[in-house]
Order: sequence, then C-alpha cells, then structure tokens
Amino acid sequence: MDEQQERRGGGRPRRWPRPWADDSADDEPRTAPWPWRSTLLLTVLVLAGSTFAAHAQEGERAALDPFARVLLLVACALLLWRRHPVAVVFGTAITAAVYLGAGYPYGPVFLTVAVACFAAVVAGHRRAAWTALGILCAVHLLVAHWLYRWLPPAGDAPASFAREIVVTGWVVAIVAVAELARARREQWARDRAERAQAARRRADEERLRIARELHDVLAHSLSVINVQAGVGLALLDSDPEQARTALTTIKSASKEALGEVRQVLDNLRAPGAAPRAPAPGLDRLPELVEQAARAGLTVEVRGEPPRLSPGTDLAAFRIVQEALTNVVRHSGSRHARVHLERSGASVRLRMDDDGPATGADAGGSGNGLAGMRERAAALGGTIEAGPRPDGGFRVLAELPAEQREDR
Repeated sequence: MDEQQERRGGGRPRRWPRPWADDSADDEPRTAPWPWRSTLLLTVLVLAGSTFAAHAQEGERAALDPFARVLLLVACALLLWRRHPVAVVFGTAITAAVYLGAGYPYGPVFLTVAVACFAAVVAGHRRAAWTALGILCAVHLLVAHWLYRWLPPAGDAPASFAREIVVTGWVVAIVAVAELARARREQWARDRAERAQAARRRADEERLRIARELHDVLAHSLSVINVQAGVGLALLDSDPEQARTALTTIKSASKEALGEVRQVLDNLRAPGAAPRAPAPGLDRLPELVEQAARAGLTVEVRGEPPRLSPGTDLAAFRIVQEALTNVVRHSGSRHARVHLERSGASVRLRMDDDGPATGADAGGSGNGLAGMRERAAALGGTIEAGPRPDGGFRVLAELPAEQREDR
C-alpha cells in the first residue's frame, strides 16, 4: 500500500465508514431556533413587574398607560431577534430610554437591556453592547438631573445619589456577568477546537499505523510470493518437485498474509476491540527466518530476542521483517545476518547483507525505509540505513526497550 496515496486520501471517495472520523466536523451549521419560550417568559415578567412597580411608585412616576405598555412589549419582542445582537441591544436601549424619558416607573424594562447586552457581549460585539449601555446611562443622567423639569411627571425632583449608585451597580453587574460568560464561552470554544485537533491527530496517526502495518505485511509476503512464483515457473518443466515446493511456499505465505491483513481490518472495523491474535514480536523471529529461507535467503540470527514492551516488540519485528524483505527484493546476496543486542534501556537491531544491489523492486512502493523510520521515531528511536564500506547494505535500529506512555 502506498502511504503517500493513503495520506492524500487516494483521490477516491471512501465506501466504508471511518471509525477515526470526527463526526462533529461534518455537521452542517444549523439556523438557531427562535427563542419563543424565554422571550414569552421575560415578557410576562416585565409586564407584571412593571405593574407592581407602578403601584409602588404611584405619585412619583407617571402611571402606566397604553403607550408605556407598547414600549414594554416592543422591548421584549426585540429579544426574539437575538441572533442579530447589535440591532437588538441598540433597539432595547433606545426603547428603554424613551420609556425613561416619558417618566414611567423604574422597573423590569431594564431587564430587556440587560439580556440584550448579555447576548451581544457573548456573541463578541462588546463595543456595541458598551455603547448601547453608555447611551442609556447618558439619557438617564440627562433625564434625572436636567430634563426632568420639562418631562413628565409634573413636579418631579432630581434623582438622589443613592439611586445613581444603584443604577451604576446594576450596569457594572451586567457587564461583569456578560464578560464572564463571554470568557467561558471562548474557553469552551478553544477546548472544542483542541479536542477536534486531537481527534484529527489521532485519526492521522491511526491511518499511518494501518498503512505501515499493511505495507509491512503485504510487502514481505508478496516479495516471498514473487520470488517463489519465479522459481516455480522456471522449474515447472525441468524439476516439478521443486516447483511444487515453491507453490507450497506461495500458499503458506499468502495464507499468513491474509490472516494478518484480516486482523488489521478487523481492528479497523471495530476500533478498540481486542485483537483475535496477539501482535507479532521478536519471539516470531524463527518463523521469519523460515519464510526467508523459503524465498532462498539464509538468515543468521545472533543474540537472543530481548523482553520488550508490546509496542517496541511489534516495531522491532516489523523493522527486521522489512529489512529482510528488502534483501530479498533488492540484493543479490542470498545470505543475511540479524544481530540483536539489549543495552540498558535500549535495544539495538542490526541487519546486514553482502550485496550487491540488483535494482529489482518486485513491484514495491518504495516506502519501506520511510516506514521503518516512522516506526522508530514514534517510539523515540532511530534508524540508520545505507551501504557498508565493504559492500552490501546495513540497517541499524536503536529503540527504547519500554514504550513511551506520554502520547
């Protein structure tokens, strides 16, 4: 499997569900519903509260007349358009200013301005909310300390400083609560973005892991099949028994490859489920040597397979597998050496062949060395690969014996 094509998506629409996909990222933005219930509840509260305030301030402020009730209804009805917070906050502030200038009782009408201001600040229109509040406060100061002489009710007196302190306190409280809500909403948005980014990162890592697994399984098995198919064709007439042995090797290699591919695909269809078979490790090195022998490659193993964490054990096995696959595909040597060494908290793997390179690719994708380096880097290890001074090719891997848990 070509990993570069896998990363680009292959240019084809997928026909099976992606368990790593972030479904929330595909959701279409929906139109916010009309806030009928909250607006109706607020309207009842404002009308009832204003009636009570009119009785409490009877003789001090003008009585509620039809015009006053229209203003109250308009201020409440504007809140239905909270999806347009700038227009709503200015509309409620102007309506409240007209209500205040007409001398009607102080009361819940200012609650409509508070709700509109809150919605504007939370939506990010802080300047509009502050400007609307500033306009309302300026109108209140003008009416309470200067225009009261010419505005109803007749015989009105200037507002006391105690009332001004109360009004100022309410304004500060509204702004503080709105700013707190805005900050919390922005924090939630950042958290959602970070979670989405983490989900995308995990999806990318999962795609890359699956691509590496499929590449390693298929490249090794198909290389063995390719070599044995060539042997079988060459000896079909002259040595039927040897051709039969080659076909038996092809059958065995293809069966094992199908089993490993099925295991990878089962994990893909049911992410998080326990695998049906344990992941391969260096304990299966004898099987790898036997497969290489069937492909005509003699492998000499030096050192005992060390005890490693499951992730490191799998990576070490795949690196050795890919190195031997490259010898079968690209080297004229029919002899390879694998050296295993545990040193402290790390394990060293050295794979050598005597060359020379044949230039044959056996239909490979050319991503073997890149996949090995990615496996090692994911664990915090390193890979060095290149020609040896005395000929042949060497792959040297150094991996931590214990898998990192900080990912």
